[in-house]
Amino acid sequence: MLDVGKWPVFALLPPEELRLIRQACVFGSAANEALYVTVNDEVFALGTNCSGCLGLGDLQSTIEPRRIDVLCGKKIVSLSYGTGPHVVIATADGEVFAWGHNGYSQLGNGTTNHGLTPAQVSTNLLNKRVTEVACGSHHTIALTTDGEVFAWGYNNSGQVGSGSTANQPTPRRVSSCLQNKVVVNIACGQLCSMAVLDNGETYGWGYNCNGQLGLGNNGNQQTPCRIAALQGVNIIQVACGYAHTLALTDEGFIYAWGANSYGQLGTGNKSNQAVPTLINTDKERMVEVAACHTSHTSAAKTQSGQVLMWGQCRGQAVACPHLTHFASTDDVFACFATPAVTWHLLTVDGDDYLTVAQSLKREFDSPDISDLKFLVDGKCIHVHKALLKIRCEHFRVLLNETDEESIEIHQFSYLVYRAFLEYLYTDTINLPPEDAIGLLDLATFYRETRLKRLCQETIKRGISEENAITLLSAAVKYEARDLEEFCFKFCVNHLTAVTQTQAFADMDHELLKAFISKASRYGAFKN
Repeated sequence: MLDVGKWPVFALLPPEELRLIRQACVFGSAANEALYVTVNDEVFALGTNCSGCLGLGDLQSTIEPRRIDVLCGKKIVSLSYGTGPHVVIATADGEVFAWGHNGYSQLGNGTTNHGLTPAQVSTNLLNKRVTEVACGSHHTIALTTDGEVFAWGYNNSGQVGSGSTANQPTPRRVSSCLQNKVVVNIACGQLCSMAVLDNGETYGWGYNCNGQLGLGNNGNQQTPCRIAALQGVNIIQVACGYAHTLALTDEGFIYAWGANSYGQLGTGNKSNQAVPTLINTDKERMVEVAACHTSHTSAAKTQSGQVLMWGQCRGQAVACPHLTHFASTDDVFACFATPAVTWHLLTVDGDDYLTVAQSLKREFDSPDISDLKFLVDGKCIHVHKALLKIRCEHFRVLLNETDEESIEIHQFSYLVYRAFLEYLYTDTINLPPEDAIGLLDLATFYRETRLKRLCQETIKRGISEENAITLLSAAVKYEARDLEEFCFKFCVNHLTAVTQTQAFADMDHELLKAFISKASRYGAFKN
């Protein structure tokens, strides 16, 4: 399952449909258009459909997904889009299809008529296998298995690389300095194009008034130019923002150049850079850089999976790489880019792929390969000794002292003990506040500090006038000071209602005395 929940355009899709999504792309001037591919290789579109960019054969917007029949079964391997918008894909067979806005011939069909349905781009590409496509605002470039680059569309700044500024109505091979060279990666800014060679060299062409070509000047280039400042540096991936460029080296370093008014270069200031500048991420090796020609946002991912972001982030200018809690660079663009579009085609790994966390979660309480079971209230809970030893000091000691395959538990209820064991597999708890009290008792007994904190947070979220005294009593009993203070303040703020509950009437005498004394110090009984 591909998690598209952070993109609002998917919010109305039912869960059963979301579970089928394997690839997705969000685009449009307000992130208001989307395409997705299901596990059955069916392709659907939804959104405002500007210029027919949904490929549905009409200009009607649709809040519900509609199938693009001509693309079903095509197996999309690369997708990009412009600001018209126009959309271009490459299939597993190496074919290219394009549709949408075509005012500058960016669909490559020799006309300037908008394309309402996907049509194959055939001129000069019929005998080629395209593996990757990239779009600028109104131009398109494509990379073939032979390492050749073809370009077409808007060319006011030389972004097609033809040596002129005349628009290019059909695909034309970008030669000049790229003749007899093998390109392995491509990217487009709004009005420029970039290519990385198999030997790590990087070339740029097109608009350069912000220095986004990295050539040390601000002159536009009508043919590819090698970035001399990267001599001796082996680039493996390049990503383009609206008017800035990021490049990743084979050693995991990041270089940035171009526009910097939002801090998108990550240099700590807002000065444009016409030559590649090494970014101080102060972190480990980087494995991915991310940018999109529609925004001034930058992101990167480290070898251990940490994600950094900088540039324009929800209106803020973040001038230095900022460590986030996100799991992927995609999340940065979903939550902080303007517009919140996808910077590349979102693709889930193979259908049978599970992360370590997902695999552990699936095996909890599964008898198939478990080697230990707990008996609680007459019910079994199946677990794995090795995992319990790794995750909990109590079990490390207990299971080193016994070879039993079955252990009876009498101190805690089945519901609480199962929640505890599940927490060891998932790092989360899923209990109502009243039951979380029992788990808090267990966490205190086993000295599980983090679990104790999670229980307190769960209890806080579920506090009400009816249960506030019960929760306060539990907090006092289990010495959960932060929770005790939270519950006490809630009781004081809702004193009239709380004192009329049965729990207040049944309150322990000593606790009642302490509560009244403390509440009076807070001025709770003043007129």
